[in-house]
Amino acid sequence: MNHATPLSDDEVSELEQLLDSLPGPLEPLDISALDGYLCGVLLQPRPVPAAQWLRWVGDVEGQALPPGPQAERLALLAQRRHAELDRAIAQRQWFDPWVFEVDDEDLAPSDLTLPWVAGFAAAMDHFDGLMALDHPGLLEPLAVLYAAFDPDDLEDADELLALIETLEPPATLAEAVEDLVRSVLLLADVSRPRALPGRPGSHRARPGPQRTDRKGGGGSRGPGGRRVA
Repeated sequence: MNHATPLSDDEVSELEQLLDSLPGPLEPLDISALDGYLCGVLLQPRPVPAAQWLRWVGDVEGQALPPGPQAERLALLAQRRHAELDRAIAQRQWFDPWVFEVDDEDLAPSDLTLPWVAGFAAAMDHFDGLMALDHPGLLEPLAVLYAAFDPDDLEDADELLALIETLEPPATLAEAVEDLVRSVLLLADVSRPRALPGRPGSHRARPGPQRTDRKGGGGSRGPGGRRVA
């Protein structure tokens, strides 16, 4: 099957079930964390081979999955989502992060995006190319993403924490989701710059997200949740 074919809602649900059904002691990413993880992988300045990033999808310790149809299907679906996100990031287009609304009024928008951001952070832990870049354009989008974490979880990040304190939290989940997409595309302007038209070889980055409307949700409904309209 063509890896560029976007996943259907049914296939996203299937991928979620495959992750949830992996046997212990494996500790797989959940469906939202997987999406954030894939974005983190794709923001590395050098492409990360599938064999390297796939090992962390099915287990946080990188243990190999039991061979068989389940592992093969999981890898195929994850690679198709990887290709879909790669295309959107390369073209600086909107994409729908897999972030789900749940029926809990006590949860803030940042609580609902936290699993996605945790997956992104996992990619930063495993692949250090993006964080190794010395570029001022990284700080603000990283601050927007990492604002979902408790400040006590951000050690040795004084500059990042100082900027996070100045940010206004998103008022709605739709705003929080737009913040995720915008931050990813702004980071891509640094780590994956695009050449400007008519200037071959130019590596000046264009502006990040070109879409400004607010849209939330992911490709499926999570357990106990619903897609954001």
